[in-house]
Amino acid sequence: MIAQGLSIPRRISTLLDAEVAQALSSADRIDRRTAREFQRLRRVPREVTVTFSGGITQRCWSVSRGDGTYRVVYLPTAGYFSLCVESDFGPLDIGVHGPALGCFGSV
Repeated sequence: MIAQGLSIPRRISTLLDAEVAQALSSADRIDRRTAREFQRLRRVPREVTVTFSGGITQRCWSVSRGDGTYRVVYLPTAGYFSLCVESDFGPLDIGVHGPALGCFGSV
């Protein structure tokens, strides 16, 4: 359980720390490699505006540096992560949601 007294970026970082630690201790080498690669691109959570289907926008938290094509963001109202594609208008949600490493590893 994450302490409610923590700031939003700290709560997100706590979620990511636990997810990465679990993957790094996994017997599955793909999980370990995905966690290491995610750690390389991980950033301190930073607020961004994400565009969803129908032109709806929402303030979310970017948790990985974009590679020019994709980045992972946290959706605070949903409580999970999303894979977004980069665009001229900022990150666009592409409907890949769930754990951060699952989103990150899907591309």
